[in-house]
Amino acid sequence: MALSLLYLVLLATFLFMQTLADTSCTDCFVQSRASYYPNSDENGTDAGACGFGSFGATINGGDVSAASNLYRDGVGCGACYQVRCANSVYCSSNGVTIVLTDQGSGDNTDFILSQRAFGGMAQTKDAAASLLALGVVNIEYRRVSCSYPNKNITIKIDESSSNPHYLAFVLWYQQGKRDITAVQLCETQNFVCKLLDRDHGAVWTTTSPPSGPLSLRMLFSTEDGEDTWVVPVNNIPEDWKAGDTYDAGVQVDQ
Repeated sequence: MALSLLYLVLLATFLFMQTLADTSCTDCFVQSRASYYPNSDENGTDAGACGFGSFGATINGGDVSAASNLYRDGVGCGACYQVRCANSVYCSSNGVTIVLTDQGSGDNTDFILSQRAFGGMAQTKDAAASLLALGVVNIEYRRVSCSYPNKNITIKIDESSSNPHYLAFVLWYQQGKRDITAVQLCETQNFVCKLLDRDHGAVWTTTSPPSGPLSLRMLFSTEDGEDTWVVPVNNIPEDWKAGDTYDAGVQVDQ
């Protein structure tokens, strides 16, 4: 009787620990489905919901995607995922690494890939053609670190901006696996800071921005709730202009 009770306790403990391991796994693959943009160029779209413009179509060599739930009201913009299809006849074991630049959903899919990325899951060019003919495939995916060698985070001033009345911008080349969940804009002389609004996607905005050279503070958040403020080395100049890009002089770790 005592041995049976001990066995049951050990079994329950094992199952509990296994459940914790399953729920806390951040590198595990998730089963889903993916389709691709049927009426687009090989790359992604320059009208993506993240607000990246033409950059969002060509970043990562055009291996980009729209997502449904993973879009997360724009917080997911710029995140990278390893996506691989399940058909062993056509699909490679590594799949493709994509950058999320748009929002969209299809036939029970988590991803709508660019045609380039969709074909990139295949073993060969002939296999890629066969995958594209299928249109929708079963996949598995996991989040991975974005990597942009020799690139710093870059501030792209949106064309809708008007100095000094309205400022909108997106942040390019965000490495690692963390999300940018808040951005502050600070005057460099008196250090008064203003919390910016996420207008849509990855577009941060403010009316009546502070005057003078401007310093950013970006809040990076992990999936387990760890938050870190990062302050770029370089400032936005006082005479910033719509359409300009500015190297922040800083990059985040993986």
